[in-house]
Amino acid sequence: MTAPAARPDVIDFLLTRRSRPARLLRGPAPDRATLTRLLTAAARVPDHGKLEPWRFIVIEGAARQRLADLVAARGSAIGRDPEKLAKDIAAWQDSPVTVAVVCVPRPTDRIPEWEQLLSAGALCLGLVNAALAQGLGACWLSGFAAYDRPFLEEGLNLAQDERIAGFVHIGQCAASPPERPRPDIATITDWVSR
Repeated sequence: MTAPAARPDVIDFLLTRRSRPARLLRGPAPDRATLTRLLTAAARVPDHGKLEPWRFIVIEGAARQRLADLVAARGSAIGRDPEKLAKDIAAWQDSPVTVAVVCVPRPTDRIPEWEQLLSAGALCLGLVNAALAQGLGACWLSGFAAYDRPFLEEGLNLAQDERIAGFVHIGQCAASPPERPRPDIATITDWVSR
């Protein structure tokens, strides 16, 4: 087996990647062939035991407004701050397409559930990066709806043992947000050589 070829362009991409806020995303949505390619790329994540402890729900068209309305109703029912709720609703309305990444832990004695959850999280980041690499805008959000069982069951038909790893909003994005401060690697890294 040969070593993988160096890909400095990929490292440069990763060093400069920047999620695009949902409020900056506009249509048209990527077509299904493009979305399928992005989902295929995202699914190439560490998956110990080859369990595929995740699945996708692609939300497009009229479903976006239906779910925005449900977010509004559920947010009001639980007393969500109106300003925060308005942002939650706008994310569903503004994004041309949203992919719900559903974590589906598989029963097994070999692979801890924690590792399956991490795999679903890696899939979210993989999907954002795939969309950005395709020249689209994308961001990974959760919000209260990701934890609200009535929303998840009524809006997305999730089973009781399923959870949302994230909502990945994807669309066209002409504007770039300003760069934000990044971690100081020296302060968060320990080097252990003995």
